[in-house]
Amino acid sequence: MTTSLALFLAFILAGVPIAFALGAAALAGLWLIEGAPLRIVASRIFGGIDNFSLLAIPFFILAGELMETGGISQRLVNLARVLVGHVRGGLGNVVLVSMIFFSGISGSTNADAAAIGSVMIPPMKRQGYTGAHSGAIVAAAAGMGILVPPCLTMVVYGSITNTSIATLFAAGFLPALIMTAALMVHLRIDAKRLGLALDARLSWRDRGKAFAHAFWALLLPVIIFGGILGGVFTATEAAVVAVIYAIIIGMLVYCEISLRFLLRSLVRTGVTSGIVMLLIGCANIFAWLMTVSGVPAAIAAEIQAIGGGKTVFLITSIAVFLPLFALLDGLPGMLMIMPPVGVGLYIVLGLSGATLGETSRYLLPYLATMTVVAVVIAFVPWIVYLVPYVFGLYTPLSP
Repeated sequence: MTTSLALFLAFILAGVPIAFALGAAALAGLWLIEGAPLRIVASRIFGGIDNFSLLAIPFFILAGELMETGGISQRLVNLARVLVGHVRGGLGNVVLVSMIFFSGISGSTNADAAAIGSVMIPPMKRQGYTGAHSGAIVAAAAGMGILVPPCLTMVVYGSITNTSIATLFAAGFLPALIMTAALMVHLRIDAKRLGLALDARLSWRDRGKAFAHAFWALLLPVIIFGGILGGVFTATEAAVVAVIYAIIIGMLVYCEISLRFLLRSLVRTGVTSGIVMLLIGCANIFAWLMTVSGVPAAIAAEIQAIGGGKTVFLITSIAVFLPLFALLDGLPGMLMIMPPVGVGLYIVLGLSGATLGETSRYLLPYLATMTVVAVVIAFVPWIVYLVPYVFGLYTPLSP
């Protein structure tokens, strides 16, 4: 197993895609295990993706593709701007609120970063933000947005661990709002220090018009979560509903989705879904190899040997997973955009025209704020459990 881990790290440092790095390292590990049949690679890849819950992934990705340019993202941004654009923090607050709206529909962090970044970065530059600063705000917001269900990370985690995806979706709401509030405070301080301009306060009539224009877009998360939490359909079925709704709204109501665009979205969805599924399949091989090699048991024994109970375990977990998922472009939302290799971050760099170094200088303080909130959430579990408990999706364990 040591050889596999060393090869995996070597592949990552060499720039090999994560799926291939996992698969190649696992294949090498199996080769070194005497008598291990290499045909197990194919069976483990297929077994890793042979899960009904994972069908939600391509449908949520397609929904995000359709909404990115189907008139929905622009209307959600306009609504966010009339609601919070005049508050200290200006367009930074608009980015955060827009990300909550859009993340509650698309399910994909990369789609969130692309959609909101393309709409918000140009006006942010015109209002006094540098390209690097505006890009950092969008990247941090995209990381926060992955806490807002529906979320592909939650779908993958739920399918792997047999955890209720509906419960995971419900658990993400309150942490997302707390993370958003913390970032808004940070943006308020930055705006005051830098003297950034604000939008003019609009009348309630103008706010009503913006809400009316975004009404059909806002109705989608209500349908999704109302259906899931009400037991009408599963998370996978909700993803299908999201696609059908996005097509109807984009084609018949907003009239911004053509048949040609729909076909192009289907192709892009297939490519993205293939990447995600290959990653899950290869990760399943690597996880199986670690299990048969006794790595999880060894890690559990070491943690027990350290002692200190839950507190030490949480601190150790945070200390390990922060750098680990930053390196692996990991699933936790805030680390999806962490330098130096986050995919969401590189999407933002392309939109802002800033360099990695320039953007990272602005982004790291926001990541520090998000890390503090993550630690608070870890040590105050009722923040996660409250919404699932209210909807009857979680029952506290008896003492």
